[in-house]
Amino acid sequence: MITVKNITKCFGSLRVLNNISFEIGNGEIVGFLGQNGAGKTTLMRILTSYLTPTSGDVYYDDLNIQNNSLEARRRLGYLPEMPPLYHEMSVKSYLKFSAELKNVPVREITASVDRALSDCRLNNVCNKRIGVLSKGYKQRVGLAQAIINDPDILILDEPMSGLDPVQILQVRTLIKNLEHKRTVILSTHILSEIERIVQRVMFIKAGSVIKDTSIDSLAETENRTFVVKVKSDEQFLQNVLKDITCATLLDVKTIRDCCEVSLSVPRSEENVNTIAAVLTEKRVSILEIIESRPSLEQKFIEVISEEDHA
Repeated sequence: MITVKNITKCFGSLRVLNNISFEIGNGEIVGFLGQNGAGKTTLMRILTSYLTPTSGDVYYDDLNIQNNSLEARRRLGYLPEMPPLYHEMSVKSYLKFSAELKNVPVREITASVDRALSDCRLNNVCNKRIGVLSKGYKQRVGLAQAIINDPDILILDEPMSGLDPVQILQVRTLIKNLEHKRTVILSTHILSEIERIVQRVMFIKAGSVIKDTSIDSLAETENRTFVVKVKSDEQFLQNVLKDITCATLLDVKTIRDCCEVSLSVPRSEENVNTIAAVLTEKRVSILEIIESRPSLEQKFIEVISEEDHA
């Protein structure tokens, strides 16, 4: 378990992190979300013991990482936004070097390198110099060094940076395969990807955690939004919609000879049935009723905006 207690970080008079506390359980995959400058990278560097907090403590189980920095680093893998790569080395040599730096037992180094090459889909470039690789491949080499020591904790800062859609899918699959095996913390600006990977998100703004919730809970709202596709004249439909008192009309638009109606409905199946009943009674032909779930991008904007107006 990772325990963060009252972490504050100042650079001179600038306070970057402000009294942050949270716990992350073993095997959890957690995403840090926030705008540029929110403090995500600084927090990650403190969690890896590369930066010392101005005040507060971080524990891996009972291990205080500020007092046991080397032991903490042996238990984690870290991929910074700009991976520290040696461009003159081959991929395989670099991973062997990384394994030695992380005190992987000599008898296990070859197997560890082979596993990292396979997991990160690097076998086809293992003997090439890192400097000649594409940005996407370099990112995967960085990920391979992060897992070379088979860490309990994996901290990934923008792991999708520079990857094409196929590579993003491969990295997503790799991270998802770690679920329940390792604790994973990651940040990314590709919000659609974080939604597919993590179980829990922390929204960070101006150095504070403003919301900490599960992905499932984030999607829940007091009201549900439904898009109803019908065969009807829009003017006639507008009059019919006045009889639907259990919902709030959000939008009506005509697409060819059909209309799409967006409605905000209190969380009750009865309300959805009422909408269908009113439309049917007025002889409006219903083609489709689907629930529109808010995307993580929408929730991100909503959470940040709520904080601005608090």
